[in-house]
Amino acid sequence: MLIDINAYTGHWPFRQLQHTTCGARLQFMQKSGIDISMVSNLNGIFYKNTQSANEELYEALKLDRRFAGRIIPFAVINPIYAGWKDDLKKCTAGMGMKGVRLHPRYHRYALTHPYCIELVKRTRDLGLPIALSLRMVDRRVSSWLDISEEWSLKDVLPVIREVPDAKYVILNAVNSMQLTNEETNLLKGSDFLMDTSGRALTDLGNMIRSYGKEKFAYGSHSPILDHVTGLLRIESLRTEEAGEITKTLLRYKNAQAFFNL
Repeated sequence: MLIDINAYTGHWPFRQLQHTTCGARLQFMQKSGIDISMVSNLNGIFYKNTQSANEELYEALKLDRRFAGRIIPFAVINPIYAGWKDDLKKCTAGMGMKGVRLHPRYHRYALTHPYCIELVKRTRDLGLPIALSLRMVDRRVSSWLDISEEWSLKDVLPVIREVPDAKYVILNAVNSMQLTNEETNLLKGSDFLMDTSGRALTDLGNMIRSYGKEKFAYGSHSPILDHVTGLLRIESLRTEEAGEITKTLLRYKNAQAFFNL
């Protein structure tokens, strides 16, 4: 079994992507051996009203019974846009979305903004996770119109420090993973799951030793990235780094436990 905790539907305005609809995503999953994908709508990054993207995803998932249990929707919420509290309620209580993805750099707010902290606390109280992507696209080759910036691991720590008892999903870690002892202890003490799509996880074996085998799970960041690299980081672990039991945790069991699947 294989669960992808980092995938998308929708379009990227600066680059052509494949598998951008729920139907195409499911076909891709079947071809690639992926049983379940955690998905949000890329359009929510660029729409002024992110709720329109959440509704698009919700309506698309209703079109085919095969999507149920295979494509798990996450809401894109912008806490500095009017009505975000209603959006959160509609997405979770009404649409059954299983978490929230934040895009502070694109929506132009700090992770420590009071409304962001309130959103994280409300999501925590619902028992749902907050997902943060450290990079959407490689800014070295991105469009001059793309305002994306890349984070290091320490850049997400301020919100964890403010709400230490929330559940966090850290996606596409690409830059420095270096932390001070205090920062390391803060992260170790939090309830987080990190996907394997980011290039900074080239030394996954040492990361597992540092943070624990329960803290990592397969993620592809597709269709922006390919679906293979994140899996190769698991399958290429040497026996002394991870036995078959640990690899099974990373392929799907950690995701099952974290997301209550």
